[in-house]
Amino acid sequence: MKLSEDTKTPHSPTEVPNEWFNWKEKDKEAAEAVSRPSLSYWKDAWKRLVKNKLAMLGLVFLILLTFMAIFGPFFSPYEVNRQDLPNQYQPPSLEHWFGTDSAGRDVFTRTWYGARISLFVGLMAALIDVSIGIIYGGISGYKGGRADNIMMRIIEILYGLPYLLVVILLLVVLGPSLSTIIIALTVTGWVGMARIVRGQVLQIKNYEFVLASKSFGTKSSRIIRKNLLPNTMGPIIVQMTLTVPSAIFAEAFLSFIGLGIQAPFASWGVMANDSLGAILSGNWWTLFFPAFFISFTMFAFNVLGDGLQDALDPKLRK
Repeated sequence: MKLSEDTKTPHSPTEVPNEWFNWKEKDKEAAEAVSRPSLSYWKDAWKRLVKNKLAMLGLVFLILLTFMAIFGPFFSPYEVNRQDLPNQYQPPSLEHWFGTDSAGRDVFTRTWYGARISLFVGLMAALIDVSIGIIYGGISGYKGGRADNIMMRIIEILYGLPYLLVVILLLVVLGPSLSTIIIALTVTGWVGMARIVRGQVLQIKNYEFVLASKSFGTKSSRIIRKNLLPNTMGPIIVQMTLTVPSAIFAEAFLSFIGLGIQAPFASWGVMANDSLGAILSGNWWTLFFPAFFISFTMFAFNVLGDGLQDALDPKLRK
């Protein structure tokens, strides 16, 4: 007996509904999402940092600045301290890309030598601040109790000292030099880093994985090194990127007032000091280039620090 069209089964074996394919596709996508490895903390932070265009602009500028600080002087045929008085105050041209100063020295060459000094001072000051701050703040936060109170009182005393006054006094006593500037900038510069590390350690040391390490009899030094410090690297990196521009500006300011790098050595602060009289006579390029790189370098580090702060914030991680 032949079935009519009205009595035919709604879905015969050869007639599979479209909804079945849609459900199967959705199940496949869900399975891939579960099996797909999740992004690590640092990869996720980098992914969010790349989306911050202003922070990436600062990072690109700093990479180019570092490259030019290393290789820039090799692009110029002029020596950094070579004087050519007949060619003083030459405006920017194909021969002298950034012009010449009052002694006929090539501003382009001196600018990149100044970048070497500024970046070296900034990075060294930041690394010393980070090293001392991590050790001091880590011990203070982990030990707690009376040891923490004593160590924090010492920090409060150092924090209350006028930072610039301490730096100037040390430079006057020890004499202006590159090593003296670094020492002066780091005498009390590590205090802020120590307070940040201490606060992070106080929060993390009560987590379950830290308490588990204690219960197994792990040494305190190993707990701090393996469990606590790796989980505080986000704030440490952010603070470091904000310490570098402060040190660069401090070096430029001290060199500008005659307490930092001394002539004839090239420094952005020294170049700005030498060009004060020239700017009044219309030779703007002698001041423009060192002032521009001081300002934009500080801007690049600050926007990069803000971008890292957002990228490394675990609360913003999806």
